[in-house]
Amino acid sequence: MNRSSERLAINVPARITWKDASGAVRFASVMTRDISEAGVFVECEAGAAIPLYRLVHLQVERSFGANNQLPTKLREGRILSAVWRVAPCRRSTGTPSGYALRFLVDPEAPAVTVPATTVEAVAV
Repeated sequence: MNRSSERLAINVPARITWKDASGAVRFASVMTRDISEAGVFVECEAGAAIPLYRLVHLQVERSFGANNQLPTKLREGRILSAVWRVAPCRRSTGTPSGYALRFLVDPEAPAVTVPATTVEAVAV
């Protein structure tokens, strides 16, 4: 599988927050497992199940925020993410064991330049 960025096995405590279907703010303590510039997989020991594609905010615990191995986005504070994949549920809790989160791009960030390809006109 081609990945857009390299994954690093970095284990740091973090917190995710989201709004449930009724609009109430929920949170869960998590542990990161695989981190890249595009997203992160987090393991969740307890808490309510988070639905697929739900928007969440991820923030690494302050004492680990200065870790130079972390992507810049995570060192800067909270990052808006979407639940991209939900891991299988644990029998003991009935809730997913983890979530793959995809970082959402900040609209204020500079756009990535993609080289233009030339297309030759074909006579019909």
